[in-house]
Amino acid sequence: MEHGGQLIAWPVVYWTWITMAFVIIISYLVAKNLKKYPGKIQYLFEAFVGFVVGVLSDALGEEEGLKFLPLVGGFAFFILFTNLVGLIPGAHQPTSNLNTTVALAIIAFVAYNIVAVKKQGLINYIKHLMGPMKALAPLMFPIEVISHISRILSLSLRLFGNMYGDEMIVWVLLKMVPLLVPVFGLAIVFGNSFLQTYIFCMLTVVYLSLAIHSEEEEH
Repeated sequence: MEHGGQLIAWPVVYWTWITMAFVIIISYLVAKNLKKYPGKIQYLFEAFVGFVVGVLSDALGEEEGLKFLPLVGGFAFFILFTNLVGLIPGAHQPTSNLNTTVALAIIAFVAYNIVAVKKQGLINYIKHLMGPMKALAPLMFPIEVISHISRILSLSLRLFGNMYGDEMIVWVLLKMVPLLVPVFGLAIVFGNSFLQTYIFCMLTVVYLSLAIHSEEEEH
């Protein structure tokens, strides 16, 4: 916990790799042994992927949404499991470290900007950032650029702040009432892990939707 705000936290790096290895291995095993009548683990994975597909389809359309399933689904699995690492005694949540959340936010930022350039073309995308009136372009362009860059801060700080806050709450409660923390503290971490995963992924989907449909909205 004490490593959450540090610039370099090697235990967080170790737990990141451990979590990634776990997700890759269990995903491979589930995909390799798919059954017509799924067991509990396969059912959970299918329900999770189905939920992500539903969110993407609602926001982007079924055909367009499926293109971004690897990106948003990857975010969802990685963030959820790295959040849930906080349930393991003595573990370090990777998402309670700012390095991890900034990296995730930068990936989302680069992804939706690439999508916007592909959909609109580089020139049209730059024109979009300049606003509808040429006279206001010198004012609108820096404002739009700052607004887009601020999305990195918004995504990263929201996830980092909530998960780091969870660790601090559990740590304080552990010092005050150690007998009650195993139940109350784990419940906080468990519930917030799902909530913050959903918020991060939903915001990413919103940014992708804006990148795809911004030209249509202008017309």
